[in-house]
Amino acid sequence: MRPRLKKLILIAPLAILGMALFVGIGGWIVQLLWNWLLPPLIGWREIGFWQALGILALCRILFGGHGWRGSARSGFRRHMEERCERMTPEEREGFRQRMRERSGFGPATGESQGQ
Repeated sequence: MRPRLKKLILIAPLAILGMALFVGIGGWIVQLLWNWLLPPLIGWREIGFWQALGILALCRILFGGHGWRGSARSGFRRHMEERCERMTPEEREGFRQRMRERSGFGPATGESQGQ
């Protein structure tokens, strides 16, 4: 058997166990925090472990993204940096000026640049 395959056979179950342990501890922490804070403060009822896991998953969906890839902003930023690197200094300055004008930070439309 190849060494790489042996390593994969050993690491895969440990990775699955680690992920399950991580999710379990996260659910347990959410359950403890919820039951410690919300019933005394607001009067809501206590929750169980599976409800805590559901809240954790809901928060991940609503606030945490999916984690499959970087944010769209970083991709856009990388694209714009590559585009600017290919421009000459004159083209780059013209692009900056157009962006300033579009966002309202450039000269007014009635003004000329020579004044």
